[in-house]
Amino acid sequence: MSCLETHGTTRPTTAGAPDFNPFDAMAPRAPAVVPASAKNGARVKAGDVAPRGVYLPNDNIQTPNMRSPDYVQVSTAAAISLGLMGGKMYRCSCTHCLNLLLTYPEGCRANCAYCGLARHREADRDYADRNFIRVDWPAVPMTEIVDIVKRQGPKTSFHRMCISMITHPDSDADTPTVLKTWTDRIDPSDIPVSILSNPTTMERADVQRLKDLGADMFTVAFDAATPDIFERTRGKTVDGPHRWERYWEVMGHAADIFGPEKIGVHLIAGMGETEAEMLAMVQRVKDIGGHSHMFSFFPEKGSLMDHLPATPRDQWRRVQLGRYLIDYRGLRVDQMRFDNHGRVADFGLPRAELETVIEAGTAFRTSGCPGKVAEDVSACDRPYGDSPVSDIASFPFQPNKRDRAKIRRQLNLPKVDA
Repeated sequence: MSCLETHGTTRPTTAGAPDFNPFDAMAPRAPAVVPASAKNGARVKAGDVAPRGVYLPNDNIQTPNMRSPDYVQVSTAAAISLGLMGGKMYRCSCTHCLNLLLTYPEGCRANCAYCGLARHREADRDYADRNFIRVDWPAVPMTEIVDIVKRQGPKTSFHRMCISMITHPDSDADTPTVLKTWTDRIDPSDIPVSILSNPTTMERADVQRLKDLGADMFTVAFDAATPDIFERTRGKTVDGPHRWERYWEVMGHAADIFGPEKIGVHLIAGMGETEAEMLAMVQRVKDIGGHSHMFSFFPEKGSLMDHLPATPRDQWRRVQLGRYLIDYRGLRVDQMRFDNHGRVADFGLPRAELETVIEAGTAFRTSGCPGKVAEDVSACDRPYGDSPVSDIASFPFQPNKRDRAKIRRQLNLPKVDA
């Protein structure tokens, strides 16, 4: 890689541990065999309990037989914002993005190693009861969600709605139905709609149809920053269906159909890639007109990687800052310098300019599709989706002075000339 320079820059570590997650240390365990009695939502379909309104995940009762497009799941933060659950979020007003997740008794047929929704969990938990990005996802009738948002009108807290597809035979047909149920009553110019796609089952015509029905943005969750990490966490290695090349093919369709600034890629930092590899991926996405929506790896309970360490804050803060500079400040990855471990040694900006960006704090907020505040402030704030509140990774609010001081310590930047 042309931007990788080998030199002797070193940084202190905690108790001898490296300040990054190396590839060799981040291997998922192999999925166990699922008994036939638990496959494809067998328990839910055999019980066939009729759904009655909102379902809150509960391991102590039989999961109802709920299916999209009539039902979708919503994040805990969205459920609180909709008034379907009590509670509040630490230091923030829940969420500005209404995340809708397609749902079926059979669940997601993929087996991604870091995901709480993965197929291998059929043995221990029904799909609608599984955790995802650290929280439960209540299941709600789609019409009830639209009713609530329609009643909220201009007072709604939502700046955007996102439909998250899953790997299921019905997902491609049901996503447009869910989208139309929304746009028939909610003007997409008031609350824009994003699609978090499933490239494995999609064709170019599917992408075009979603655009024609009023979707504003199209995103692809690569999650892994390199082909090797993609394969060992999402491909045949873990008995999964996804392929790196297929994802890039659909990403190309989206770039053509949705256009610049209307496409995005999800990436999870800390799954074994170097900082240089991650920021090279960010640059590739930027070069086709997109932005990177980045998560810090957190060991999701029940996943094949729940025994592995979360992304060290040093690594995460440097990648956050690098992503922001590429996506919103016109910097390129080949202007940066990296040490012999692929860690950022120099961001390629004069120190005074870099300090201004760090002090603003925006680079360390949750990244995602834009809302109504600013181009570089995400509507999809995903409160504490990648960290506990005791050590915030992605800030779902503007970091204050104390937060920014902690961020500076975590960045652990080597001294450079101004």
